[in-house]
Amino acid sequence: MTESILIIDDNEDILEFLSQVLGDTYTLHLAANGEIAQNILDNETVHLIVSDIMMPGIDGFDLCRLIKSKVEYCHIPIILLTAKNTHKAHIEGLEVGADAYIQKPFSPELLQVQIANLLKNRLKIKEHFASSPFEDVRVMAHSKTDEAFLKKLDDYIRSNIKDPNIDIDDLAEHMFMSRTTFYRKIKSLSSLSPKELIDITRLKTAASLIAQNEFSLFQISKMVGYSSQSLFSRNFQKYFKVSPIEYLNSLPRE
Repeated sequence: MTESILIIDDNEDILEFLSQVLGDTYTLHLAANGEIAQNILDNETVHLIVSDIMMPGIDGFDLCRLIKSKVEYCHIPIILLTAKNTHKAHIEGLEVGADAYIQKPFSPELLQVQIANLLKNRLKIKEHFASSPFEDVRVMAHSKTDEAFLKKLDDYIRSNIKDPNIDIDDLAEHMFMSRTTFYRKIKSLSSLSPKELIDITRLKTAASLIAQNEFSLFQISKMVGYSSQSLFSRNFQKYFKVSPIEYLNSLPRE
């Protein structure tokens, strides 16, 4: 899947220039002001934002502050572009939660490298979470807001883990989101669908139970909500690259 970038600038020439620089690599959404940007965020999956600071209405600082304060999209990395060449402006950009700060005029290569690095680092964290049996879901949090969101989500899944059919609508309602907003948040944050995230939580719980060595694999598969042990084994192998029995045999014995 091609990552999507939201570019916000009131200067049409800059929007066109950035479209040429980034359009071959990413899916782009363009916004001439903060209000249009918010509408795009409410309706599209966005993986990164590039925003000018000096804009009429909501400026880049206010927009960054707003985005980083809303649970629906506070996880999205933001690069601020500015003609202000002062330490004060740089500090303010970091204080409102910007992930990077680039001064105009800038080279296209610098922007491309900053974007690639931010996206690559996020992807590494997502892959590490998905493939590590004991890694906590909060490793994907990039703010206190996300940390609280992920803990609440994880607590709900684990408390209902024996249910093979955890309802996504109930889960979204528990998180005070519409199903669409919830799906977009989880997908952007983890690269997983809500169903896949539930599956991984089941398997991580299973890995912990296997390590306790108190239950059979059949019992564990039931305890984490699998109606089929063969499906449990296949999914365990898919995410952790070993079968449940291989994983059990790899654990140190007392």
